[in-house]
Amino acid sequence: MNDLKRETLAQIKILFDSQKFAVLSTQKDDQPYASLVAFATAAGFDQLLFLTPKNTRKYDNLTSNSKVALLINNQKNQSEDIYNAISVTATGTAVTVEDQQKEDLLEVFTNQHPRLKIFSTEPSTALVCVHVDTFFVVSEFQNVVTVTDFS
Repeated sequence: MNDLKRETLAQIKILFDSQKFAVLSTQKDDQPYASLVAFATAAGFDQLLFLTPKNTRKYDNLTSNSKVALLINNQKNQSEDIYNAISVTATGTAVTVEDQQKEDLLEVFTNQHPRLKIFSTEPSTALVCVHVDTFFVVSEFQNVVTVTDFS
């Protein structure tokens, strides 16, 4: 692994450890849609988890088209963010998690979001796992690094 990749993966981990929310982008019938979600990381950080009620537009969209993007950043809505903030767009495939794997991943999620424990157990709530295939890391306003291999 080269130094740039190692440094970029370290930046991603630090960012993901410090943030609780992401913007989820879905699409259906050529219409994009964005949603704020609480997220958690699993399996290193190439699996991103979130909860959603099954009767939402985002859930309908991702079950129709499983290709999604999540944007995670550390901006503070300050002018300095142009050069200081880091944003990561994670693209991948979203799947609804079921069975034994659901129990294990729900534990991971609720450890990071204990206030959502009751919501996580509702029958109408889906646990979604995004299997990330690419990270696009933007820092210092225009510095973009793409990572596709996380090992």
